[in-house]
Amino acid sequence: MSPSNPPVPVVSYARISADLRRDEHGVQDQHRVNRQTAERYGWTVVHEFTDNDKSAAKEGVVRDDFEAMLRALRAGKLPNGTPVQGVVIVAEDRLARRPGDYERFVEAITFQDGRVFADARGSKDLYSEDVESMGLFGAVISKMEVRKMQRRMRRSHRSRAEEGRPSGGPRPFGWNEDRLTLNEREADLLRQAAKDFLAGRSLHSIIRGWQALGVKTSLGNDWAVATLKAALKNPRICGLRELGGELVRDAGGEPIRGKWAAIITEEEWAAIRAVFNARKGHFVTRDMEIGKAHPPDYRDPTYLLSAIVRCGRPRPDGTLCNTPMRVNVRKNATHHDYTCRSKAEGGCGGLSRRGDLVDEYVSEAVLAKLEERSFAASAEGSTWDGEAKLESAKERLEELTRQWNTGKISNDLFFKLAPGLEKEIARLRTERANLAASAELRQARANTDVAEIRRRWYLPERDGGLPISTKRAYIREALHTVIIHPIGRGQKIFNPDLLEPIWRED
Repeated sequence: MSPSNPPVPVVSYARISADLRRDEHGVQDQHRVNRQTAERYGWTVVHEFTDNDKSAAKEGVVRDDFEAMLRALRAGKLPNGTPVQGVVIVAEDRLARRPGDYERFVEAITFQDGRVFADARGSKDLYSEDVESMGLFGAVISKMEVRKMQRRMRRSHRSRAEEGRPSGGPRPFGWNEDRLTLNEREADLLRQAAKDFLAGRSLHSIIRGWQALGVKTSLGNDWAVATLKAALKNPRICGLRELGGELVRDAGGEPIRGKWAAIITEEEWAAIRAVFNARKGHFVTRDMEIGKAHPPDYRDPTYLLSAIVRCGRPRPDGTLCNTPMRVNVRKNATHHDYTCRSKAEGGCGGLSRRGDLVDEYVSEAVLAKLEERSFAASAEGSTWDGEAKLESAKERLEELTRQWNTGKISNDLFFKLAPGLEKEIARLRTERANLAASAELRQARANTDVAEIRRRWYLPERDGGLPISTKRAYIREALHTVIIHPIGRGQKIFNPDLLEPIWRED
């Protein structure tokens, strides 16, 4: 082509919803076809816009390169100044599957006159109302097909769940490729993680242990806090299935058990869920107000009594300072100190105590409390007295449904009475699950060997010692706080009598 008649500069757009191989072969194939189409019409591709592994049908999915292409079309040039006068695609369903997106594309490409557009079948004049209408109609049809596919998928998932069959996707950690039988090594890791978590160990501490062992996810990736949390919260771990945030139940309202082997009991899973649901996941400010949420990579405290010990120095009005004390580590010091915050930070700044000695005293006090307490006794009295009420409500709902199905009661009466019974049944089931979760937590404590806790308390974690998060969980379970009272003027000897544990009621 002569310099007086240069080729029309166009951009190539390619998109694929699922790149299963993770090698972008699908979008690269589309770009190759687009270059051939452009060459056929004497155009030249000056830039390739690619949205790999992104759906054009799902609401909320942002296609970055699609949006960048629309900006370039409106401007008539790329960010580097290269002119753009058209677009080449393989097919219109690669471009848009939602009518709104197609309309925005047409508005952008026809913002200036003389733009060109083509797919693999031929060029199209988007300035023609008939062509634009046909494209918009195609997007509507595409959206309808997508919704039909989504409904079929939901029905398929529901059917598989009600039959107790496992879902598809990557192999879940803890099971073999058949998704039914257990991978014993992985299952043992999850089982122990569940027990450790219920005993108070943090997810981050568990992951650190797994990393030291070289444990990877079923996809070969490193474990993260969010990944382990999802694995423990997933009802699959106890043999159940969840859809839309609700357990899949049979006609009688009872959870349907899957055909795969369970790793932990339903009671243990319910207890884990209860722990997660009870956690606030927020920092507490110096004014004791709920602050910002913990970031996903939030780490365990480094010191045993951080934010637990409080300043007991009297104020001029006779009240105690009562400010949570911070940790201070002096240069070249062999131990840490617990120090009251400065006045500017809400404290008094006038009290400090040697931290390692405080840690040892509080540890011994808590261990003694654990040895005194009868864990087994705490597991008593956990019988739920609402079983008869639940069965009665279920029977009444079944009878009401039978009468409605046989035409003995009207629609108005049925839909007036049924929601109340359904709400009562849901409330009673929740009450039963919460009681079972509490009982499981108490049982986990009842099964704890206090002698083993004492043995591991002072060992380094690398030698089998308890993680600091587990020790802090025992401390918080035993006491609210420890108030550190000031020593007399000139006194240097550590006096444990000036430490006041505020115990929780048994």
